[in-house]
Amino acid sequence: MGEKLNVKRGLYQLNYIANMNTKILVSLLLLLSSVPEVYSQEDNTKVVLITLDGFRWQEMFSGADPQLITNREYVHDTTALKKRFWRETPEERRKALLPFIWSEIYEIGQIHGNRALGSKVDLTNTMWFSYPGYNEILTGKADDKRIVSNDKIPNPNKTILELANKSVRYNNKVSAFGSWDVFPFIINEGRSGVPVNAGFEIAKEENLTEREKFLNQLQPIVPSPWSTVRLDAFTHHYAIEEMKKNHPEFIYISYGETDDFAHDGDYGAYLKSAHTTDALIRELWNFTQSDGFYKNKTVFMITTDHGRGTKPLDTWKSHGGDIVGAGSVWFIAFGKGVSPKGEIKNEKQLFSNQIAPTIMNVLGLKIDKDKMPADILDLN
Repeated sequence: MGEKLNVKRGLYQLNYIANMNTKILVSLLLLLSSVPEVYSQEDNTKVVLITLDGFRWQEMFSGADPQLITNREYVHDTTALKKRFWRETPEERRKALLPFIWSEIYEIGQIHGNRALGSKVDLTNTMWFSYPGYNEILTGKADDKRIVSNDKIPNPNKTILELANKSVRYNNKVSAFGSWDVFPFIINEGRSGVPVNAGFEIAKEENLTEREKFLNQLQPIVPSPWSTVRLDAFTHHYAIEEMKKNHPEFIYISYGETDDFAHDGDYGAYLKSAHTTDALIRELWNFTQSDGFYKNKTVFMITTDHGRGTKPLDTWKSHGGDIVGAGSVWFIAFGKGVSPKGEIKNEKQLFSNQIAPTIMNVLGLKIDKDKMPADILDLN
């Protein structure tokens, strides 16, 4: 009798332990299901978005303009400029002007927007100047009702920088650098929480590198030709120092000189600035390929906020809704996940509003189709 009781008692205890283990397991599963998903930032795809303000598709695909390079109204020293950038064919001229784009990027990436070859990239906003252009690139949707000037008004629309920064996956891993002092408003720095170094701002973090300290000393004493735009060298070096130090996963860099030199009617400086920017992009790419955090994990996307005129000739200096051709732009992609197709020919019409959802897709973030209705770009 005693033995039977002991067996029953033992079986009861085993059953009790099994039930308790089951309850503990269920509780653990419920607890884990309520914890936000954690991502390994080492494995995330990194994005470097770059814009060249107001750089025409004509120079992008044909190099120096034959009607402008010898025009003394727009060129101080036509002989020196021709020696540097004039070649007999458009293909040779563009490679002289933008050697990195038309050598390395041409081999490893995609270049869209050569209208002469049936590749068209256009704005969907009708303003055809900077703030509306950047809003379209960064939000995925034109806003011709509210974004109607270049005034320093906080953007009512959320950019992809803000959406990424507010996500669990990329929080505090997003940054922006621009030469134009309106970018803190375009990105809505206060609301978005995205740190924006633009205009004549200096680096303000506590752990400044020696290069950042030097840039902080140098920028205030180097005169810029313009009151609202600093020289691109400062924007570039502040940005690359941030990449070396903090390794942002999504960084936006906007170079501005090309637009302002064009407005000044200085075609020589416009070309030289574009040539320099090509070298700066090469430096960024080479850095990402030498840094373990970025190597083979980074995609570059490059575009412009608007085009410029061509006819009459002096409209090359200008843009806006009344300038024919100012809504025609271009787009470049290379890096992780981008098929090496070179210069694209005879493709369906592309638009600048497709860039934002494409970046969201690359980052693995959910796309709100009501706010970003355009299709993503096919980079495969």
